[in-house]
Amino acid sequence: MRILLLSTYEMGRQPFGLASPAAWLRNAGHDVMAVDLARSKLPRELPYDLIAIYLPMHTATRLALGVLAKIRAINPSVRLCAYGLYAPLNEPALRAAGVEAILGGEFEQGLVDFAEGRTGPRISLTRQRFQVPDRASLPGLGAYAQLSTPGGPRIAGYTEATRGCKHLCRHCPVVPVYQGAFRVVQREIVLADIGQQIRAGAQHITFGDPDFFNGPAHAMAIVEELHREFPEVSYDATIKIEHLLKHRALIPALRDTGCAFVVSAVESIDDRLLALLEKGHTRRDFLEVLAMMRAAGLPLAPTFIPFTPWTTMENYRELLRLIAGEDLIPNVPPIQLGIRLLLPEGSRLMELPEVRAIAQGFDPRRLVYPWQHPDPAMDRLSKDVQDLAKTKLSREEMFARIWDLANCGALDMPRADRATIPYLTEPWYC
Repeated sequence: MRILLLSTYEMGRQPFGLASPAAWLRNAGHDVMAVDLARSKLPRELPYDLIAIYLPMHTATRLALGVLAKIRAINPSVRLCAYGLYAPLNEPALRAAGVEAILGGEFEQGLVDFAEGRTGPRISLTRQRFQVPDRASLPGLGAYAQLSTPGGPRIAGYTEATRGCKHLCRHCPVVPVYQGAFRVVQREIVLADIGQQIRAGAQHITFGDPDFFNGPAHAMAIVEELHREFPEVSYDATIKIEHLLKHRALIPALRDTGCAFVVSAVESIDDRLLALLEKGHTRRDFLEVLAMMRAAGLPLAPTFIPFTPWTTMENYRELLRLIAGEDLIPNVPPIQLGIRLLLPEGSRLMELPEVRAIAQGFDPRRLVYPWQHPDPAMDRLSKDVQDLAKTKLSREEMFARIWDLANCGALDMPRADRATIPYLTEPWYC
């Protein structure tokens, strides 16, 4: 069978969600092409029997709806499949766009089954024996986001060591699909995938796991072997504040095995909001982890959801003051200071009466329950910050402008040296 795998957007990474199923389908005897529409155009002709589109996040799904319409115009008879975290969450909109099969969770075997005429579950959490991802038909790593370092840019690769998450944070899109479960990609597969990317030029690896320390023994075994074999290669990973506290003894080992920085979804410094989101940490926990990471010499890159229906202007100013006072301006991508709370279909936040009270009816075009802040100035500020974050100003310049937009008063310049903080050149998180 002739199969086309498509990705619309994956934060500047070479998509694991194309490379992994490409290996499964090719090894099953199918003729597979993988196209990343973030780097290539949709082919003008689509002589395929099956087209499957990867939906790992909200932005990717919204873009996919437009792509699906183009596909149907070019090849009305092609069978369509949508897979990834956001596929089951947006099933009605995808069905309306002509998608026949919806696959969430562990999707590789489901794609093979669908291609061969077998019907599988809509969401599968079955433990799989993974195969080494096949990246042959994707653009080279040089076409993707790079790691910016004091010594110059480094080519970045991307892999996944686990999927799903043990935790049930109310706003997280992983939760409706995995329901507190997580699944391991076998260590030898992860290392083989990293190895082939290093041979293709990768000097840095991003681990895209929702939380790298859901399985800390598994994670550390991988990075220790990576460092033994390729000591010059750095990496980054995403780890909860809660897990960094629990496994604080592993922080020096992360540093010593080449970790360049750790991303952590702090989300807020307001304990009331953190409790609403069920994040599992407090403001004090965040500051304790920040001190621990600094003592270890390992940068922390916190992410935030600054704009919620309950955020006041003073709350926002307090966040900016903390970022400046803790010398975190170089660590925080400016887009993080403009993000609004998303209420997608399936969000556990919709269980709360106070959220249902402010949420409007589901918007099938935007794929969210829209909401407006009681203070229109907060919505205007969010848009202004998002627009500013798209400019080519430095992080320090953008922060100073955001500070002025929020009328925070005089700004003391940060003490941290921006050049010492590594970061990826496409830091989007939704």
